Amino acid sequence: MRKVLFRSKRAVPLAAIAMSVAMLSACTVRPLYSDSAPAAAGVSSSMRAELSSIAIKPVPTRYGQEVRNRLIFLFAGGQGEPASPRYSLDLRVTSIRETAATRQITRGENEPTAATITMRASYVLTRNDDGAVVSQGNRQIMSSFDVPRQSFGEMRAEIDAQNRAARELAQLLQLAIAQDLTRG
Repeated sequence: MRKVLFRSKRAVPLAAIAMSVAMLSACTVRPLYSDSAPAAAGVSSSMRAELSSIAIKPVPTRYGQEVRNRLIFLFAGGQGEPASPRYSLDLRVTSIRETAATRQITRGENEPTAATITMRASYVLTRNDDGAVVSQGNRQIMSSFDVPRQSFGEMRAEIDAQNRAARELAQLLQLAIAQDLTRG
């Protein structure tokens, strides 16, 4: 004896259509390079125009340059720095490495197995026409990494952790500066 799952032959196609509509309702398809692409998370298109008028002063360190480059990309949407900036951003970035975990080798010796990079940035945003300070603040982010026994592997892991921290710190700075600009 055959079991009948659906009583009507119309129920199967209707159920399939309902399932496909439910699945497709969550999809959003947009052209990749269109002008109507959404702005970065938390930043409106009017704020994007304001942020794209900020010039960032050079920084002396490699990880500071990583933060600066990412900020330039986030502010201008990949278009580079403005030709005639309305604002100027003075950026100071520091990075500290701390050992997070160790392995005991001998009685008096420990070998690090994990470390943490703490990256801090302080910023001052000034208006170029009158030199007034628009905003200033500090942000910090931490990034952990494994410390392998090979010295090159350790160095590369630390640089990768600095790069991760720089990307995340730049996003924090972008949102902080956008909030400061909306306030005043």
